[in-house]
Amino acid sequence: MTRVDFYILKDVDMNAACRFACRLAVKAVGAGTPMHLHVADEAAAADLDDLLWNYPEHRFVPHGLAADRPGAPRQPVEIGWQPPREPEGLLVNLAPEIPSFFGRFDRVAEIVVDANRDDGRARYKFYRDRGFPLFHHDLDEWETA
Repeated sequence: MTRVDFYILKDVDMNAACRFACRLAVKAVGAGTPMHLHVADEAAAADLDDLLWNYPEHRFVPHGLAADRPGAPRQPVEIGWQPPREPEGLLVNLAPEIPSFFGRFDRVAEIVVDANRDDGRARYKFYRDRGFPLFHHDLDEWETA
């Protein structure tokens, strides 16, 4: 059954959630875990792609936009707004809603900041009511670690 981790950041805006997702990408690549970063739309995917080239500093995260690579081998980290071709490993949900394909991943990460706190509560209830194992992580100084 898919494990769902909620990362609760003390930050206010979604930009912090995207930066935290980049840090999760570094860890996933280091562990050899395939990762799909799910976003709302093409513009959000392009923004996250740009961020991954520059953050965290002095780190390279092999990644690509899923839509740019039909038929190509899977990147360690893929960014997309549609269902991935090969759902496996870790899904980081940065979209406002829970994607219908989340259960095809081993793990799901939901990142909650002040800007999406109410949505985070609704997502937590959704997963809980369906019996998914939930894990909660309160993070304060995550950006300095």
